[in-house]
Amino acid sequence: MFKKALLATLSASILLTHSLVAFDANAKVSPAQENAVKAKISQKLGLNVSQVQEAPMEGLYELITEAGLFYSDKDANFFIQGKLYGLADNVVNHSETTLAKMRIDGMAKFTKDMIIYPAKDEKHIVTVFTDITCTYCRKMHQEMDAYNDLGITIRYLAYPREGITNRYGELTNGYKDLRSIWCNEDPNDALTRAKDGASVSLRICDKPVEAEFNFGRQIGVSGTPAIVLDNGSMLSGYRPPKDLKALLDSI
Repeated sequence: MFKKALLATLSASILLTHSLVAFDANAKVSPAQENAVKAKISQKLGLNVSQVQEAPMEGLYELITEAGLFYSDKDANFFIQGKLYGLADNVVNHSETTLAKMRIDGMAKFTKDMIIYPAKDEKHIVTVFTDITCTYCRKMHQEMDAYNDLGITIRYLAYPREGITNRYGELTNGYKDLRSIWCNEDPNDALTRAKDGASVSLRICDKPVEAEFNFGRQIGVSGTPAIVLDNGSMLSGYRPPKDLKALLDSI
């Protein structure tokens, strides 16, 4: 019973946690210390750390990596995978706060490469990691007019659920199909037809489909659709148009 209550409390805190943070998110780690931590984590775990910063909990560092968010002590003698919650005043998911910022910063890099279905009277913008083989991705796309009519602009990033390569090192069909759609001369039409079950004509170009997939993995996407809100919060799974609108309005 206690576990269920705790999970409910933690879940309810996710969407707005980054507005409740009381620690200094701009605290700097010295270049020498950052390089030392990066080198040790790389040597011991083979993990590429792009940024090291102070965590809200004293004595911990946040490690932003290509594989997601982790923690270590300041000498990198300990490595932690999991979520960090603050319990001082409110229940605050500090890990989600950092991930929200990573999502916002990362999405900005892909703005020119998104497939966008704009609302005429735009009130909200959401960014959705999508795949053409996903049942609920197709359902969401079939209701695009309803989202748009409610003032919700949908921006798509590619997330091939099969990954980029198979165990033999060959490109997956899922990746090749999404790359072909993103490379199409009319990607909006190509994506709509593919989600309606039409075959995909092969296209090859330098669109960053692989980079979008890797970005999704870094920020916690594990399935599609994954809906990222403007504030960096992420919803896993399909949301009906009216339900999504109500949630966006409440935030």
